[in-house]
Amino acid sequence: MNVLIVEDEKALTTEMELFLQGNNYICDTCYNGTTASERIATNLYDFILIDLGLPDYEGLDLLKEAKKYNPEAACIILTARAEVDDRIKGLDLGADDYLPKPFSLLELQSRMQAITRRKFGLKNSVVMLGEFAIDLTNRTISHGTSQVSSITRKEFDLVAYMLLHKNRTLTRSQLSEHIWGSIVNDDYDSNYIDAHIKNIRKKLNAYSPPDWLETVRGLGYRININN
Repeated sequence: MNVLIVEDEKALTTEMELFLQGNNYICDTCYNGTTASERIATNLYDFILIDLGLPDYEGLDLLKEAKKYNPEAACIILTARAEVDDRIKGLDLGADDYLPKPFSLLELQSRMQAITRRKFGLKNSVVMLGEFAIDLTNRTISHGTSQVSSITRKEFDLVAYMLLHKNRTLTRSQLSEHIWGSIVNDDYDSNYIDAHIKNIRKKLNAYSPPDWLETVRGLGYRININN
């Protein structure tokens, strides 16, 4: 998922970026509110992490912009401020959670996962699709007692992203943007996504037909959980 980190402490920003990238998030970073404001107005993110104590911008104002231009993004406030009022204002403005500094990176990840489950109506991190079990935390696909070990990282990313948007048709461009981090350039070959989907089907077919993975002709792909 795409994450925007807005934090003026460069060491902390680097720590969060490396940690989240290691857990398969795609990260953009900003050290000031001005740059963050431009990114929020022009890009779409799944998560926006906002430090309230920015040197050039009021963090709560940036949160308002995030809710205006990225209404689907989950926003987490990062703050060293002790005032309860600031946290309440942030939550009232639409923040999904807040973390007081200093915080554990594992706690940050846990809260992001909890927000994802709430947002997409998942009771836990393991979802059954037909005869397959998709574990979003451990990033595995299993069939009975057998793990589908041949699935690559990007192939799992595609399955997981479509699962989060279950029953919704996603275009090749949408899948590319969210899995590879940006809208592809003009010489992009749409068959790239098709090839990944073909490989996923082939690997899963060795265990059981993944009838829930559907092609929507002329549009893209979707996971249908009603099969």
